[in-house]
Amino acid sequence: METKVNNAEACFNKGFNCCQAVLSTFGVDLGMDEEKAMKIASGFGAGIAYMGDICGAVSGAFMVLGLKFGRSKVEDEKAKEKTYKLIHEFVEEFRSKNGSIKCNDLLGVDVGTKEGLKKASDEGKFSTICPALVRDSAGIVERLLKK
Repeated sequence: METKVNNAEACFNKGFNCCQAVLSTFGVDLGMDEEKAMKIASGFGAGIAYMGDICGAVSGAFMVLGLKFGRSKVEDEKAKEKTYKLIHEFVEEFRSKNGSIKCNDLLGVDVGTKEGLKKASDEGKFSTICPALVRDSAGIVERLLKK
């Protein structure tokens, strides 16, 4: 388990966003090539393109869970319900560890504004807070993938 968590954090520390770090770490094992994973996840960093909404590490986790358990046929309600259940479980655990799934709440600034984004950058929030969020997300995902 620790290897995936470390890989996700290392990917983030290379300069990829939090969503890219989570999706690419798990996506390859689930049949997605790394380049596609990086491209799909590229707009989800900083709460979806600097909007401060859902944390990218959380969005990446949702993508991974969908990739593993999601439905591909409209009649497959069982897959849909399992995916939703696991996402709810993920959110509950992530929130209990971090207090929120929203980027602005997690960073304590509104990254959707120029001022807030600058403050987050100047205060090193992306390099001090986000790696732990990526680790938490990857750890929870690793556990849920075994269900």
